[in-house]
Order: sequence, then structure tokens, then C-alpha cells
Amino acid sequence: MDDILTVFQASNYCSVSPKTIINWIEAGHIEAYKTVGGHRRIKRSKLEDFMRKQGIPIPETEAIGEKKRILIVDDDAIIVETIVQALEEEEYDYEIISASDGFEAGLQVNHFNPHLLILDIMMPDIKGYEVCKKVKSNEDTKNTKIIVLSAYLDEEKFKKMKDYGADLCFSKPLPLPQLKKEVAKLLGLIGEE
Repeated sequence: MDDILTVFQASNYCSVSPKTIINWIEAGHIEAYKTVGGHRRIKRSKLEDFMRKQGIPIPETEAIGEKKRILIVDDDAIIVETIVQALEEEEYDYEIISASDGFEAGLQVNHFNPHLLILDIMMPDIKGYEVCKKVKSNEDTKNTKIIVLSAYLDEEKFKKMKDYGADLCFSKPLPLPQLKKEVAKLLGLIGEE
């Protein structure tokens, strides 16, 4: 196992929920840092020091499965951080990165190969319809799920986005509990209700 843990890995290691780990970090019990993308990371040695102090048993080994990769494309850093934080509180070990413009988003789709793209279609240099069409028509990325976000989506735009390949459309402000549930559904982590 690596020496740097995600919130989810730390929660598995301690047998507690990801939210508990976040609470311990925010209360100053566990030392952590944030990546450029706003993700919390914990040094394994710091976590184990905390576990010893608290009498939490330290497991021998742990298996890590393939993480679901999510790319968030939005030029609003606060929205990106809000989505990242909401998804990191889930029990699924998502690997999340973000892009703040169309050029970076294009590079990341190719290099990161996300399972899910969360896309703000109202960014200055992005035409949401084109991005959806491009992703869905490319053999390598056609199975990527797409959730589009916009502050100005009406029924007609919703329909147009779906025609171009979007799996789901959300209006801002985001209903985070619903977004978290839909992300897990689209990634096949939970069944339809």
C-alpha cells in the first residue's frame, strides 16, 4: 500500500466512514494536506500514529480495487471543491481530477480516461454540445458517462444535451445528495431504485 492515502483508503484502514475521517482531519486529530485539485491526502505514518493513540487496530494488509475515475470540468473553483468534497464523503473510492478550461479538459479526457465526466456547459471556451458529441463519438471514450451542469438549462436545452450524448442534466445550484446518488448509479455502484 502507498504511503499516501485518500480519505476513502484511510476510512477502510480504520474501519470508519469517510465522513468520520474528514471530521477527524477538520478537528485537527489527523494531519492531512490538500492536493491542487482540493483532495485530502493523509500520510500513512501520521494515520497510524493517530490509530495507536486511539487504540484502533492497524490491519496487516489491504486490497485496493480499481478506482472509478471522475473528471470535473468547471471554471468555478468553489463548485469544483463542493463536488469533490461531496464525492469524497461517499464510501466509493473515486479518483477525481478537475479541469478549468476546454483545452485542459480535452487533454484530461485523453490522458485520465475518466469513467464519468461532470461538465459545466456554460464555460467561455466550451461548447457543451460539441464536447458531448466528441466524447461519445470517439471509440476510446464512447462509454464515458456524462453529467452536464448549467445555471441556465430549460427543457429544450436538456433535450438537446441528451441528443448529443449527455446521460444526465442538472441545473445549478446543484442538489448534492441527488448528484452523489446519480454518480454512483451511472458508475454501476448502486442499482436503480
